[in-house]
Amino acid sequence: MILMNDFKAEPALLRQSMVNAVARVLESGWYVLGGEVKAFEREWADVCGVSNAVGVGNGMDAIEIALRGLDIGPGDEVITTSMTAFATVLAISRAGASPVLADINPSTGLLCPESVKRCISPTTKAVLLVHLYGQVRDMDTWTALCAEHQIYLLEDCAQAHLAHWKGRAAGSFGAAGMYSFYPTKNLGTVGDAGILVTGSEDLKNRAQRLRNYGQSERYFHPESGLNSRMDEIHAAILSERLKWLDQFTDRRRKIAKQYRAGISNNFVRLLSPPEEESCHVYHLFVVLTTEREALQARLHELEIQSLCHYPVPVHLQQPFLQISRDSLGLAECELFASHCLSIPCHPGLDDKQVALVIEAVNDFRSQ
Repeated sequence: MILMNDFKAEPALLRQSMVNAVARVLESGWYVLGGEVKAFEREWADVCGVSNAVGVGNGMDAIEIALRGLDIGPGDEVITTSMTAFATVLAISRAGASPVLADINPSTGLLCPESVKRCISPTTKAVLLVHLYGQVRDMDTWTALCAEHQIYLLEDCAQAHLAHWKGRAAGSFGAAGMYSFYPTKNLGTVGDAGILVTGSEDLKNRAQRLRNYGQSERYFHPESGLNSRMDEIHAAILSERLKWLDQFTDRRRKIAKQYRAGISNNFVRLLSPPEEESCHVYHLFVVLTTEREALQARLHELEIQSLCHYPVPVHLQQPFLQISRDSLGLAECELFASHCLSIPCHPGLDDKQVALVIEAVNDFRSQ
């Protein structure tokens, strides 16, 4: 079976370095918010080209902590997309703010600026831009729009590790960028972890308190926070996996280039290519088809795994049926969600497997 993710196919040298990292933590006798976390925070801040990084429990907590750290909460609105993981919108709700959903650009799956403009109100405090599938696009538009309306730009970078726009890394454009290190991410650990990156010293300090019960110093809590601390083992593993991230990202891009050159089927449409190679890190390679169930079934018959990210938009999920949205509706999002299908694009794929996926997609015919 050609899998969407295949951790067992990773290099033995990487696996051994992870084992050694765990042993290093066990020998240290310090398991939470210690030297490994501080070291990885410095490393990831440098990767993102910002001055500060705060390791937390997961990507969703990173978003909530960023919002709370910027005093965005009850009475405030945050505009984002419905074509995203449920956690993006849930984090806004957990911070006490009101999510407002804008429609997408059907050629990319990313937020549509014109739809966002229709959603802006006097209580709008931020746009939470999701770099879906690993794409960072048109950041000049987003920074200008948020500056014009004097609202925060926040970046959900959960799928965009190492993505760059005009030389700047995802997460460095707005007030804060939030990353997930869930195992399937381009940079992932063996459990849950996340990080907030920012150029603001004040937000960094606030986030450090909020992740640790709101504690400013031992036993002193000037505010209520969360229990969202990065573990030393995860930080140590991430530091080791970071050494491989450039290589793995290059491989994802090569696979995507093969897919773009090779896939040709009237029943399948590809998303628009990135303006420059650095803009996309291909956490997912997504195709669109009106025959999704049939194509997915055929791929399964040929022992090729595929997944739908995300078949049910957030505004059609039970907790958010009444959520505020673009006055013109979210038709593009709903159509996109009914047609999108992710095919394998992880760095463990070899060229023979990539060719088999291309052949399978090209040979598919409508039933």
